[in-house]
Amino acid sequence: MTDLNVPSFHHGGGTVAYSGHTAVPCGAFSSGFTAPSPPPGQVHTYQFSIKALGPNGAVLAMTTTRRKFPE
Repeated sequence: MTDLNVPSFHHGGGTVAYSGHTAVPCGAFSSGFTAPSPPPGQVHTYQFSIKALGPNGAVLAMTTTRRKFPE
């Protein structure tokens, strides 16, 4: 996840094993991840990037989406 208003702020991320679900489960990045948290009174745009990796680490698919927080 990248805060497009402050791209230098590192929010973290991680790896989640595929479990057949269509969404990343809540709490999947329980350590080392900072959720969207713009300063009070500000709205920031966040870009979320997800890659699906095969067993050999090759990228099988990739997607990105953007969302404002708070909405």
